[in-house]
Amino acid sequence: MLSSSSGLSSGLPDPDGLLAEQLLRLSRRLHRSQKRQLESADIAITPAQSRLLRTLAHYDEPPRMADLAARLEVVPRAVTSLVDGLEASGRVRRAPDPTNRRVIRIELTDTGRATLRALRDARRAAAEDILAPLTADQREVLGGLLSTLVDGPGPDC
Repeated sequence: MLSSSSGLSSGLPDPDGLLAEQLLRLSRRLHRSQKRQLESADIAITPAQSRLLRTLAHYDEPPRMADLAARLEVVPRAVTSLVDGLEASGRVRRAPDPTNRRVIRIELTDTGRATLRALRDARRAAAEDILAPLTADQREVLGGLLSTLVDGPGPDC
């Protein structure tokens, strides 16, 4: 049963629902634009692989597969499949842990670092395309609003 506060049963507009739909549409548009940028640069990579590369870049030393699975909030088998694909393309390599030969660590290769640069360039170009209609002031306001949504209210709230 729908509540009257949803706006659906009362015939009133649902502003939060509209905002959610706009955010989803914007996110899809950003992904499509980034995908076009990557295709034009001849970079073949899945969204999950790019997420793993970005995550890998945040470690100070090469992580274990279990570390990556925990950080990505996926099962270890999913990481194994992603690493297999990235290793086949030369973007990562499996390396033995120097202190425990039973442990395998995942390292970025030079090709992987170049792919990360291409991903950043594609994301930046996609954002420039989408943000083009906004003034600098509007972009600053949007950035503040998005930070609030992503990070939650600050300690002063």
